[in-house]
Amino acid sequence: MKQQSMLTHGMILGAFCLGFGLLLAVTNSLTAQDIAARALEDRQNSLSQVIPDSIHDNNPVTDTVAMKDGQGNEITVYRATKNGNVTGVAYEIFGSGYGGKIKLMLGVDAQGKILGVRVLAHKETPGLGDKIEVKKGDWILRFTGLSLDNPLPDKWKVKKDGGQFDQFAGATITPRGVVRAIREGLDFFAANKAHMMDLNAPKAPMKEEH
Repeated sequence: MKQQSMLTHGMILGAFCLGFGLLLAVTNSLTAQDIAARALEDRQNSLSQVIPDSIHDNNPVTDTVAMKDGQGNEITVYRATKNGNVTGVAYEIFGSGYGGKIKLMLGVDAQGKILGVRVLAHKETPGLGDKIEVKKGDWILRFTGLSLDNPLPDKWKVKKDGGQFDQFAGATITPRGVVRAIREGLDFFAANKAHMMDLNAPKAPMKEEH
């Protein structure tokens, strides 16, 4: 009788563990799908701000090229195409601010002019360095239409360093880091334009956001 009772309890415990395991697996699967969907939505939103709808008839989120920067870091280049021609590209660039790394999305047209820049993530001081965000001011919008030759190379700096870009009162490091990142992003485009424009270039795998 005691042995039968132990067997019954063991079966109940086993069934409970199995049910809990299945529930956890289903929950993880649904959560992963939700995270992936939100990551895709975030990418689409970021790209729509730096690649105008008017210049493409494809989906830049899925039309991508895998590349590496000068340090060997993998970069996903999102491409805008219209009537079978690449009209613009966008990719993440990184700057160093007062609070650490600043992640931005840079959009560039086929001629090398900036279509738009948006801040994706940063840890800059609220009320000072966070003015790089478009919702905090129009500073980041002033880069639209610029290129490597406009302004001239020695003017791709904040005014405090002899350049043409405004710094923020009490926060020079942040805009300095962003200006440098954008300039380096344009250098990257100039050096890799042919590959970015090659419609036969290997596509980048869809990456997961963390």
